[in-house]
Amino acid sequence: MSAPTEGTAAIPGNARSKQLRACLLCSIVQTPADFKRYGCPNCEEILQLKSSPDRILSCTSGQFDGIIAVIDPENSWVARWQRTSKYVRGMYAARVTGRIPYEVEDEIAAQGLSYRARDETGE
Repeated sequence: MSAPTEGTAAIPGNARSKQLRACLLCSIVQTPADFKRYGCPNCEEILQLKSSPDRILSCTSGQFDGIIAVIDPENSWVARWQRTSKYVRGMYAARVTGRIPYEVEDEIAAQGLSYRARDETGE
């Protein structure tokens, strides 16, 4: 798979579903190799997943429900509902099980942002 370009996301090709992981911050679905090679196309500046296997394991999850193909994020009601309308087009998990580590949540808060879990727990 080639590097994602502006306005596009890495859409997993031949990956088996058990090999896919979803970002715990934005819920984009990619292979672990793509997270390692390119990072997260939406959250890289915040999560710094690129070339960091430990960070990938702690900030992504292999447990998620459903996959939504988002082609036109700005005009998609599903993307608005899933809170992905400001993200790149790609494949997103409908619900991601897991939570980012508290130290990462503190880093996000230090940047003036807030973390909202994507597993619908409301926490």
